[in-house]
Amino acid sequence: MSLVESVYQLTAGYPREENYGLRAQLRRAAISIPSNIAEGQSRTSTKEFLHHLAMAQASLAEVETQLEISVRLKYLSAFEAGATIAAIQKLGKQLHALSNALEARR
Repeated sequence: MSLVESVYQLTAGYPREENYGLRAQLRRAAISIPSNIAEGQSRTSTKEFLHHLAMAQASLAEVETQLEISVRLKYLSAFEAGATIAAIQKLGKQLHALSNALEARR
């Protein structure tokens, strides 16, 4: 959830023309990460949970890529994006470890 908050804070200053472009896409992708984890956890099978974790990991990669694009477009500085990108990488490792643990149980 803190990643979603970070993305919203980082994108608050994007140019107005990005309201329905990169800004909106970043926010949607960030929101889908905890949403997919929660939905997957509520499912009855490990297979479904793993599927939702994979979708969360894909959205995580999308957010990281879009933050890198934001830096290249100079909407953010590398310094501004740095802590969030580090948090993304940490969360990615956690999701990967959870997926591996669930896969081992199957």
